[in-house]
Amino acid sequence: MRTFRLFMIVAIVGFGLGASLAWMTRGGEPSPPPGTEGAEVGDVRPDFRHATLDDDWLSASDFDGQLMLVNFWATWCAPCRREMPVLQSASENHDGELAVVGIAMDEADPVREFLDELGITYPVAVGSSDVMNTQRAWGNSAGVLPYTVLVDADGIIQWQHYGEVTADELDEVLAEWL
Repeated sequence: MRTFRLFMIVAIVGFGLGASLAWMTRGGEPSPPPGTEGAEVGDVRPDFRHATLDDDWLSASDFDGQLMLVNFWATWCAPCRREMPVLQSASENHDGELAVVGIAMDEADPVREFLDELGITYPVAVGSSDVMNTQRAWGNSAGVLPYTVLVDADGIIQWQHYGEVTADELDEVLAEWL
């Protein structure tokens, strides 16, 4: 009986110390929901500069004066993979009117293989922490993938979409601008 009491006391004290430690080290405020930090609809789009698969650089300013659809994605993201043909179709159907730009949070080799497999021809940049920082600046503070932003020819953000975009959703949004 004495061993059981000692065991219970140690267990209760251990639990209490563990809970206290967890409470004290829980961190600061929780992450804000998407769109509460960084650019929002109506704001001027931030710039970015990321490496391409051709060892070149891609910047948002490369598309100044054009309607631009920017899509943040990764090869390991299933919704991202599903929406890529929708974005490729938009790029082809609105060639000369819409610049579709992909920004992959990934390694170059899997991105290259994936783009070749699907026949993606629009410009794509690749990065890791730099892409995370760009997403945050573009209004995706939670890092949700995929994340898509429409910027008008004046550089003003007109639409932000968290998660997979369907052909119908994209057609509806683009109909206002094309």
